[in-house]
Amino acid sequence: MLDFFSISEKLSNLDENALLKCEDTFKSIESITQYNQLKVLRAFINNRVSESNFAPTTGYGYGDKGRDDLDKILAEILGAQDAIIRHTFASGTHTLTVALFGILRPGDKMLCVTGRPYDTLIGVLGCDEKVDGSLADFGVEYKEVALGTDGMPDLLAIEQAVKKENPEVVYIQRSRGYSLRPSLSIANIQKICETVRNTGSNAIIMVDNCYGEFVEKQEPTEVGADLMAGSLIKNPGGGIAPCGGYIAGRADLVEKCAFRMTAPGVGREVGASLGHNRELYMGIFNAPHVTGEALKSAVYASALFTEMGFGVTPAFDETRADIIQAILLERSDRLIAFCKGLQSGAPVDSHLTPEPWDMPGYDDQVIMAAGAFTLGSSIELSADAPLREPFAVWMQGGLNFHTARAGILMAAEEVLKCE
Repeated sequence: MLDFFSISEKLSNLDENALLKCEDTFKSIESITQYNQLKVLRAFINNRVSESNFAPTTGYGYGDKGRDDLDKILAEILGAQDAIIRHTFASGTHTLTVALFGILRPGDKMLCVTGRPYDTLIGVLGCDEKVDGSLADFGVEYKEVALGTDGMPDLLAIEQAVKKENPEVVYIQRSRGYSLRPSLSIANIQKICETVRNTGSNAIIMVDNCYGEFVEKQEPTEVGADLMAGSLIKNPGGGIAPCGGYIAGRADLVEKCAFRMTAPGVGREVGASLGHNRELYMGIFNAPHVTGEALKSAVYASALFTEMGFGVTPAFDETRADIIQAILLERSDRLIAFCKGLQSGAPVDSHLTPEPWDMPGYDDQVIMAAGAFTLGSSIELSADAPLREPFAVWMQGGLNFHTARAGILMAAEEVLKCE
């Protein structure tokens, strides 16, 4: 590292200590990566992927074999009955919105059992204020169950809320968002699903699976979830998909979502791939490996900043449920310095300096470091945070551990300069 970048002797020593701490956790991550990578390979072989799958279509996109086969491949990988994966989903929030509007009807009730959802979904729900075109605007009622004092789902409160509210949809957010609560493991999600079903409820259990794909050997649709959705510029795009998202789960629910995605009665039969199939196939194929590299990057950052005396969540040796690493920097100048340093270690736009700004959908100014090949990609090394206490930064991604480590060290060096 010292051959290429200016790293202080103090930080170099901390780096060595952090790497030693990570060895056992890295071995565990590599075991999961191997399992998931072979699972993906099997799905490609089972579905006889060939060069013809990459051929572009235009216009309506009728008979796009590559598009349709990739749906089948993704469903097999995720352990779901069916799936749709499209480059036309603009973001994770857009994908989740399509899914929610697909399965909810006027007069229905949605119960979020993991506390307040991620900031950008609030407008979709219309739960804080009237937003034109929100679910509330269409007569969908929103309720939520607060997390327990430990930051985990309160199973007793969930059971009581399901019995009282009788919701049509029970919603689970797997990742922590801009909070310090733990992300949810597959085991946690399974317990929530069992709690809901033990009440006798037939509610659709939907999971926002963003940042969680390929982190464990199973996915939510294999442990009781009826539907889940995510973004392709996070884990499942493997750093190759330039945009898009996916929805997977019960076949009847996926069809409802497909009708909302395009038009009722038309659904998945239209939508030209425009030559993006190859990128989506390659992205899915590489996703388990890239997710493993992102996990190693997060573990390393956790170990390094622990050595530096900062609070972190998760801890470097803690079992992980997503690729996000939160670091409690305690002061705004450290937070800005971290993002500045991380940006300087990016392969793209390293010469730029991130600044806090008024980002749509957020109440506080937000700072982001993201020198990525794909704009906004969070499977590539990036960090972001609202400027509010406890001035924590949420870091995620890393196409490969070797360069991610360099970026993290450059972020750490800038933080040390604040002292």
